[in-house]
Amino acid sequence: MRGPELDRYQLRPMCPSDLDEVVAIERLSYDFPWSKQLFEDCLRVGYCCWVCEDSDILCGYGILSVGAGECHVLNVCIVPKLRSQGLGRYLMNHLLHLGKRHRSDTAFLEVRISNQAAIHLYQTLGFNEIGTRRAYYPTRSGREDAIMFAKHL
Repeated sequence: MRGPELDRYQLRPMCPSDLDEVVAIERLSYDFPWSKQLFEDCLRVGYCCWVCEDSDILCGYGILSVGAGECHVLNVCIVPKLRSQGLGRYLMNHLLHLGKRHRSDTAFLEVRISNQAAIHLYQTLGFNEIGTRRAYYPTRSGREDAIMFAKHL
């Protein structure tokens, strides 16, 4: 469910023509961003790739892989200036709904241990911590652990 403050935002499948904007948001958001090729590969193999937009301006995106009764949230990102306004929750709820439609019974994701805002979001969405991936993410000074989360759909 989304409130009236989110009514101006629309979700739609990601298109190849979106990739320059998606990569720009990715680079703005992360020290170690995904490459354009990685996003192209996600589209090519048929992952659930969605964008959030406001009047044809991309505000964020999400990528979900599905298979074998599971789904994996691979990437969710909202333009930094629009964070903490409910867009991440809106996009995550949509991805989880897609997982259910694809008959997934469990959703998985990883998140940087330092990303407290995302951890809070995932916990409020009903995800539970199931483990740690040691030294999973690169940082400017080495590697950072990832918390692994799962949610029964």
